[in-house]
Amino acid sequence: MDITTKFSDKVKHLEASAIREIFKLLAKPGIISFAGGAPDPELFPKKEFAELAKEILEKDGNTALQYGITEGYAPLRTWVKNRLVSQGVLKDTDDVIIGSGGQQGIDLATKSLINPGEGIVCEEPSFIGGLNCFRSYNAELYGVPVLDDGIDTEALEETLKAHKNIKVLYTISTFQNPSGITISLEKRKKILELAEKYDFLIYEDNPYGELRFEGEEIPTLKSMDKAGRVIYFGSFSKILAPGMRLGFVSAPAPLLERMIICKQTEDVHTNVLSQMIAYEFVTRYSIDDHIKKLRAAYGKKCRLMMDAMDKYFPAEVKHTCPEGGLFLFCTLPVGFDSKELMKKALERNVAFVPGTSCMIDDKATYNTFRMNYSTASEEDIEKGIKALGEVIYEFLGK
Repeated sequence: MDITTKFSDKVKHLEASAIREIFKLLAKPGIISFAGGAPDPELFPKKEFAELAKEILEKDGNTALQYGITEGYAPLRTWVKNRLVSQGVLKDTDDVIIGSGGQQGIDLATKSLINPGEGIVCEEPSFIGGLNCFRSYNAELYGVPVLDDGIDTEALEETLKAHKNIKVLYTISTFQNPSGITISLEKRKKILELAEKYDFLIYEDNPYGELRFEGEEIPTLKSMDKAGRVIYFGSFSKILAPGMRLGFVSAPAPLLERMIICKQTEDVHTNVLSQMIAYEFVTRYSIDDHIKKLRAAYGKKCRLMMDAMDKYFPAEVKHTCPEGGLFLFCTLPVGFDSKELMKKALERNVAFVPGTSCMIDDKATYNTFRMNYSTASEEDIEKGIKALGEVIYEFLGK
């Protein structure tokens, strides 16, 4: 029997994340990868975690290893709430739940809100995990371009006028994955105005917002929201460690009640030991000092990568200039396919993510690609960008 004929309509058209597929090619010895989306493992507080885990298991192992409540470990939830209050994110009508990574929060919200055929507006480019989540619920996806100061709000309004089924706008508002671009304050105000005018909700995905290494802080959409339209997703993955699988959602309490029920059918609760370790770390150590260390490290690597691109890439190849986060985005001249460039780069032991992985139409040809600067060493950034520059010169026929 061909089991593929039995697949549900929700998943039969889904493709594996191209980014994850690229990882399978990275076992090649000597390869320099700019394809990942992970933080630098050298910055994980491993020593502190080891000590905390030992203490927790010795003193309160029964709690750490037992079932937990779906909403999350109460002390950690309280800490997150207090931090969000200090950031102006948590509203009087909101509550918080702890999820198994930020990705689960997006999934639970979409499961709770989106019916097949309802519309979700996505930035283009956007996060492949979000796009595939929305596809899995048979949502209609509408792309709106990202400009230098964030999503094109004029194109957004035209899209809203043209499609009456739109229920949600999905945005990574600060240091966007994959572009590294941040939505300006003026555009944030406009997005909230459009949400009122056209009656839609906003998913504000903000896993990178704490990682600003240049420029001035910009208020989150959630902190500016007066009408309860913004659902806010945060994560410990980029500020502590992604393997802990800890994220959180701040949203109106009635929605979180639905999400809790949905979570009970998925994984019952988030890993209790990870939550306890995270709570002990953020209360015993200075999380802000730890974040300062991350900002300094990523800022140095980002500047090094941009300087190397300016030195080794042809002038026609443009790149974004992030003020934080983990990524920047490159654009080849019109007519060149970044997937073909990737094949040639892999032959020279360099990897990146082609732009097609970040688009709604992932079968089309794009001249863009994503670069990650957080995981490679400073030496490998210089070496890898130089090698990639040579490949690009050859690819463009220069």
